[in-house]
Amino acid sequence: MPARNESLHNANAFKLGLFGPNCSGGLAFTKLPERWDPSWSNNLRLAQLADEAGIECLVPIARWKGHGGATKVNGESLETITWACGLLAQTRNINVFGTVHVPLIHPVVAAKQMATTDHVGQGRFGLNIVCGWNQDEFEMFGVPQQEHDVRYEYGAEWWAIVKQLWSGEGPSDYDGKFFHLKALEALPRPYRDRNPIMMNAGASPAGRAFAIHNSDLHFDGCERLEDSEARIKDTKQLAAEIGREVQVWTAASIVCRPTQKEVDDYLHRVAENADWEAIDHLLSVFGINSNMRSFQIEKLKHFREHDMARSILGYAGGSFHISGDPDHVARELNRYHDLGFDGLALHFVDYLGEMPYFVQEVMPRLERMGLRQSPSARPSPQ
Repeated sequence: MPARNESLHNANAFKLGLFGPNCSGGLAFTKLPERWDPSWSNNLRLAQLADEAGIECLVPIARWKGHGGATKVNGESLETITWACGLLAQTRNINVFGTVHVPLIHPVVAAKQMATTDHVGQGRFGLNIVCGWNQDEFEMFGVPQQEHDVRYEYGAEWWAIVKQLWSGEGPSDYDGKFFHLKALEALPRPYRDRNPIMMNAGASPAGRAFAIHNSDLHFDGCERLEDSEARIKDTKQLAAEIGREVQVWTAASIVCRPTQKEVDDYLHRVAENADWEAIDHLLSVFGINSNMRSFQIEKLKHFREHDMARSILGYAGGSFHISGDPDHVARELNRYHDLGFDGLALHFVDYLGEMPYFVQEVMPRLERMGLRQSPSARPSPQ
């Protein structure tokens, strides 16, 4: 019987995903007119193009409230489980994740929604668990945030309940620290009675421990890319010690153009059109005392533009940034692979405007490097 979430276990040495297209602006805090419009038609076209190109997965941002600013970054978003359900119904191979803020959605409801979606996708649904961070959204729901490490204790119980519901056994009770539930039962089970793949992006000691013990795919990374190698090895070793295997991924914004001059010109436009008000708001949510406005265009001479681009195009520094001509971008992706990453979730200012060039120029280079197979060379799904 083939593995579920099959393409995430394929022969590609370096896997690729797309990150954040369900939200307005994606991960780019920019006023550029081509910033991402997350209409359903755009998302569907993007998913189908990614599916045809052999990209392994789509990962959404669960966003209930935007970051404000001139462009209201992420102010418009498609709810992630129903988004995944619709995309899975109209694609063939690609995995589509739903992102769930576990304190905001009851596990009994989520388990039923996700099992239904998994049947629609015939085993291509995946779950991205977020244990909580955005205070603005918690206040909108009227839900208090737990202390940082306690959030992962809560997440572990939530995930245990979902798996108990998906086991097909029942009725059974659950009596934990946070949940006291009676006569749990839920049918249908996920597709072919096997649980969807689960990812988590916990980066703190408690978050990493949660991911190592529970996730199949860990989104991680260090402030400096070079520091990731030792961390990835440690994650995989700790997982192996408890009999688990965990893929380690990270995320990066991509700017790829035929020439370096075109790249530099575009990054300059990005810097000129930064939505600083939205960036300031995000940093305040992270609890950072922001002085980002001091980085505005009149002082850019003190900073390398790709560092600015990482902030503006990658959630104010929370994502890596890769820019250059196709040869350079392919070499950089190979460097991520050499450091130990199993995959990279990509994001663009304009996904539909930029991804086709990436597919046309960068992906064949990755195939020639031996990092990926051509989609036509892969076995058909069972």
